[in-house]
Amino acid sequence: MKNQTNMKLFISYSRADGALLKRLETHLKPLKRDKIIDVWCDRDITAGNDWKETINENLETADIILFLISPDSLASDYCISIEMKRAMQRHEAGEAIVIPIHLRPFDEKNFGFLNLQKLPRNNPVTQWQDQDEAFVEIAK
Repeated sequence: MKNQTNMKLFISYSRADGALLKRLETHLKPLKRDKIIDVWCDRDITAGNDWKETINENLETADIILFLISPDSLASDYCISIEMKRAMQRHEAGEAIVIPIHLRPFDEKNFGFLNLQKLPRNNPVTQWQDQDEAFVEIAK
């Protein structure tokens, strides 16, 4: 019998935050290995696949959507107008859970999804003295 994962995670991020995404994925790896979660981001798109279709398919089937927040992700029309818009629609319909991950400082005004509790709770990841502690809080 095939072992199936419990929760499918979709990660929305800006490519400018690729190094922080990689560190987050490292902290999520034990959960992935234990088949508790299945993590997907656009780095998983293989050559020859339609990237928009693949992103939409994974966004539509995710149980949890992590939105990695930074000035760069907030400046990305695709992240905000496509991925975050659809993620919030699914969140409001009770189809998925959106969890904002506060990577780097930004002006928090005028972002409707910020009524959701962000992780880590106190400061953006980059302002933690030990960033691994921030990623541990997020993974928990």
